[in-house]
Amino acid sequence: MSIKSKSGTANRLPKLCFFLSIAFAVFGYGVAVGVYRIFPYKFIELAKAGFDELKVQSGIELPWYYRRIENDSTPLGSPDRAFPGLNLVTRIATDLELSADIITMDGKPLHRWSIDFHEMWPDPHHLETEVLPRGKPGTHIHGCIATDEGNLVFNFEHLGMLCIDPSGKVIWRLPYKTHHSLHRHDMGNLWVCGQRRRTQADPRFPGRAPPYDEYTILEVSPDKGEILNEWSIADILHLNGRAGLLQLWSHALTAPSEVDSLRLDDRLHLNDAEPFPSNLEEGFFESGDVIVSLRNINTVFVFNHTDLSIKYLSTGQVIHQHDPDFIDGETFSVFDNIVATPDGGIQSRIVVVSPRDNQFRVAYQGTKESPFLSPKMGKHQWLPNGNLLITESMRGRAFEVDAAGEVVWEYRNLVGEGIIGLVQEVQRLPRPVEDYWQNRTR
Repeated sequence: MSIKSKSGTANRLPKLCFFLSIAFAVFGYGVAVGVYRIFPYKFIELAKAGFDELKVQSGIELPWYYRRIENDSTPLGSPDRAFPGLNLVTRIATDLELSADIITMDGKPLHRWSIDFHEMWPDPHHLETEVLPRGKPGTHIHGCIATDEGNLVFNFEHLGMLCIDPSGKVIWRLPYKTHHSLHRHDMGNLWVCGQRRRTQADPRFPGRAPPYDEYTILEVSPDKGEILNEWSIADILHLNGRAGLLQLWSHALTAPSEVDSLRLDDRLHLNDAEPFPSNLEEGFFESGDVIVSLRNINTVFVFNHTDLSIKYLSTGQVIHQHDPDFIDGETFSVFDNIVATPDGGIQSRIVVVSPRDNQFRVAYQGTKESPFLSPKMGKHQWLPNGNLLITESMRGRAFEVDAAGEVVWEYRNLVGEGIIGLVQEVQRLPRPVEDYWQNRTR
C-alpha cells in the first residue's frame, strides 16, 4: 500500500506542476496585458466601457460627471457685492449634452451653444481609433474662451480645438490633441496644452515603450487656428537638468476604481500654460515668461519661451494643482486641489506664491462649515474689484468670494431633481465680450 501511494503521488506531481505553470503563465500574461496594453487589451477595454455604459443607462449608477445632492436650491449670496457682468459657463447639461452658456448674474440665459463632437468634427483623421468618442457626451469641453466678435473657441478634451460662430457654425478646426486649458494672451494669440503621439522609441524617454503621448505647449493664431509655435515639455526639462521629473509620477492619490482607466503614460499631466501678461509691471516675472502646471508630479514652473530657461520650479507645495495665474510681477496664484485639514478631512484652496522671498499664503480655503473641494479640475479668476471667482468643477458649482472670504454669488449646474452636473469653468467675461452680448440681446 505504501509503495502504491508513493507511486501515485509521484505520478500526480508532474501534472500538478504542469497546471501550476499554466496558471502562472495566464496570470503573468494578464498582468502584461494591463501594463503593456497587448492583445486582448482593446477588447477588454471595450467590454468594460460597454458594461459601464449599460449600468448608467439602466440607472444603476450615475456617470462621473453627475452627482446626487440633498439641497438643490441655489443661493445667490449678496449679488450687490459681486462684481457685475456676464458669465461664460461650460458644463455638462441634461441628457448627456455638452453646453456653453452666456448667463446673467441672476442666472438668466442670454445665449447657448449646444456642443456635439460627432456633428462638429465628422472626420477626425488626426485621432487614433481607441480615443474616438462613442456615444454622448463622449468627451467634455476643457478650455474655452468667448471672443469679442461673438465666437466661441474651445477644446474637445484631448481631441482638438474648434472655433464656432454664435449660431454654432464651425469657422476653423485645429486637428491636434489639445486639452485642459485655453488662454488668450493680451497680445491676441491663443495658448493651449497639447499632446503629440510618438510611435518610435525616444532617448528623451528612457524605459518607455511606444506608442505614447508627449506633452507640448502651443501658441495658436485666433483667426485661422494655425500653430505659430510649439514647445516640448520634455525638451524644456532636459535642457534645464530636470529630466528626473519625467520619471516622478505615481498614482498614490488615485482611487482604486480609477487606476485601470488611467493612461499609464500620463506621467506629467500637463494642465495649464499661460504667458506673463504684457499689461503687468515686470518684476521677478518678465515678458516672455510662461507658467506651467504638471499635475501628476505636483509641480509648477516658470520658463522663458525664448531661451527655454527655467527661472522658478516648485514641486510638492501643492497637490494635484490646476490653473496657475500670474497676479503681478512678483506673485502667482494656483488652485490647490487636495489639502488635509485638522479634522481629518480634505478641502481645496487657492494659494498665492511669491518666489522671490519664498512666501506662501492661503487666499481662500474650504472648511467643514463651508466646504470647497474639487479633487480634479477647477479654475479661479481674480476680478477687478478684488473678488475671487472659483469654479468647483466636480461639485457642479461656481462661487464668488470677497476679500473677507464671504460668498457673495453662487452658480450651481442643476440638471434634474437632486442631480447636479459637472461645471468645467465659469468665467466673468471681459468688457468687450460683455458689450457684444448685451448689444446683441437688446
